[in-house]
Amino acid sequence: MDVVAAARDAAEVARTNADLAEHDRRLPAATVSALAEAGMFTMCMPVAYGGPGASPVDLIDAVGEVARGDGAAGWCAAIASTTSSMAAFLAPDVATEIYPTPATATGGVFAPNGSGVSEDDGYRVSGRWQWGSGTQHCSWIVGGAMCDDGTQRVCYFPASEVDFHDTWHSVGMRGTGSLDISVDDVYVPEAFTVRPGAGQVQVDEPLAHFPNFTLLALGIAATALGVARRALDELADIAASKRPQFSSRTLASSGFAQIEFARAEAQWRSARSFLRDEVGSAWATATAGDPVPVAARVGMRLAAAHAAAASVAVTDAAWTLAGGSAVYETSVLGRCMRDAHVATQHIMVAPKLNETLGKFLLGVDLDTAMI
Repeated sequence: MDVVAAARDAAEVARTNADLAEHDRRLPAATVSALAEAGMFTMCMPVAYGGPGASPVDLIDAVGEVARGDGAAGWCAAIASTTSSMAAFLAPDVATEIYPTPATATGGVFAPNGSGVSEDDGYRVSGRWQWGSGTQHCSWIVGGAMCDDGTQRVCYFPASEVDFHDTWHSVGMRGTGSLDISVDDVYVPEAFTVRPGAGQVQVDEPLAHFPNFTLLALGIAATALGVARRALDELADIAASKRPQFSSRTLASSGFAQIEFARAEAQWRSARSFLRDEVGSAWATATAGDPVPVAARVGMRLAAAHAAAASVAVTDAAWTLAGGSAVYETSVLGRCMRDAHVATQHIMVAPKLNETLGKFLLGVDLDTAMI
């Protein structure tokens, strides 16, 4: 399956419905259906369970295309697809129950904000999690929990067992529906849990051996890049006809605009190339059957954090060059600007991550388990 081509088709639907997503603070049904039919929710699912066999570079390109249509749709595709990568750690019968088709959407929060109490062959889990992106259209929802046997687990809950709280009144990424989710005393069989960093893969495929948390970082970085690409596209369209106040020439004819646009374009292309290059090298290692070394994992996380930061700079430049028309809520550039800034708040690409990466680059000891 060519996930990038499928993403372009889904992106057109997402673009058409972006205003509605912004207004409703969740993806419209038409966008969800388009993403599901295109396989955008399961790009990281093992081939053994019906996944497309996409590479992490394909994930970057496909999510970027969807986010170019609508940042919120790209974000939800990234979250669901990276969640589907955990199917590799589930027993085959459990994986096929949770993921009966490549159109299945799952999502949630890995952070261990919940608690689990051992019971029979499973756990009674309670907890509340923020940033439940896209969970309102998921059939299964995950939540991290610290359990009384000393283990940390990501637990799968049927959507019917999850409560949704209307908390997502955000500056940007409004269409992601990243509201709070909670469960209260829900029984989860152990087979429906995954232990981050300690689980054993059940399928022998390269993506199953690829750093799992890195996939999430790549998805968020790709979303940011897609949003920045849309901002540059919008600015180019505006510049072709807009005549700034007190000027007889179009914005595209302005020397200053030409310089700043060229700089922003170079920054976007550089960030995207850096990310694809680091991921491509690591993927070559994984497909050769070798473990991805820490240095390569650091390189990918560095490139992902840089891509998110560069996307903010590019989007801000486009928003500023567009002038006063960009400040209205109806402005696509305004939405891009807000969405790009929200992307950098995600823990997988947040600026503080550079401290951890800098330690490694400077030879300082650190725990690399989550890199």
